[in-house]
Amino acid sequence: MTMSQFNSAERLGRSGQVVAKCLDEGRPAFVGYYSVGYPHVDNSIEAMRAIVEGDEGRGADIIEIGMPYSDPLMDGLVIQRANTRALSRGVRTKDIFTAAEAVASLGAMPMVMTYWNVIEAYGVDAFARDLAAAGGGGAITPDLPADDCAEWFEATDAHGTDRIFLIAPSSTDERMKMTMAASRGWVYATSVMGVTGVRSQTSDAGRVVVERAREADPSIPVGIGLGVSGGDQAAEIGAYADLVIVGSALINCMTSDGTDMPYDLAALRKLSGEIAAGVERSRK
Repeated sequence: MTMSQFNSAERLGRSGQVVAKCLDEGRPAFVGYYSVGYPHVDNSIEAMRAIVEGDEGRGADIIEIGMPYSDPLMDGLVIQRANTRALSRGVRTKDIFTAAEAVASLGAMPMVMTYWNVIEAYGVDAFARDLAAAGGGGAITPDLPADDCAEWFEATDAHGTDRIFLIAPSSTDERMKMTMAASRGWVYATSVMGVTGVRSQTSDAGRVVVERAREADPSIPVGIGLGVSGGDQAAEIGAYADLVIVGSALINCMTSDGTDMPYDLAALRKLSGEIAAGVERSRK
């Protein structure tokens, strides 16, 4: 896919236009996930900077800022541990807006990944408003059904923020088409059933779910997440997906022997650069 193959700038939104620009350059977009507040808020912003900067000028195009939540449905063990520690140290919803401002200042696109209760508790319209004001492109809401969110539609339309819904290998054709029609920016496709986490091999279901998504609605980019751990896997997935999403492998760079100190920003930059390089060679 390229920008010219997407037929609506409105469907692309702010974050989708970043993806389309990457595709016009001959590569998919690299999305790096990191939990705000881990090990502490300042450290997490340093980590996001390292993911954007990467190595040898290669890094992430989009940062998926994870909001720690006490009852996650999708997060694997690595992210759960990071989020538990962030919560114990008092991370607050407003910290994601601080992180978004920092990411935007680096020239990357900040997105937020959060569960619906966080948005609802903050105030739906206020959340979309403050995210837009911080330079955020939109939010990924893994537990929000695309057909049960009129208030979120209204708020995101009012403030020009993108709404990213999830599809899975188990999604019916009808459900997939509806979810994609409800999305703005891009669609998050999970390549395996289950929670996030590093995997030694990518799932064959990834290519299938992307193909099905494009058949259902070719007007919006499709990203793949869950399991990417290095440059080779990024190249494999980037050959067919519009976005390559990496999370647990990056957070692992900030974890040592089950603890969260000492963390290694050099290792984080190196891994981000390797993934970016894999994404670049995926279409060559």
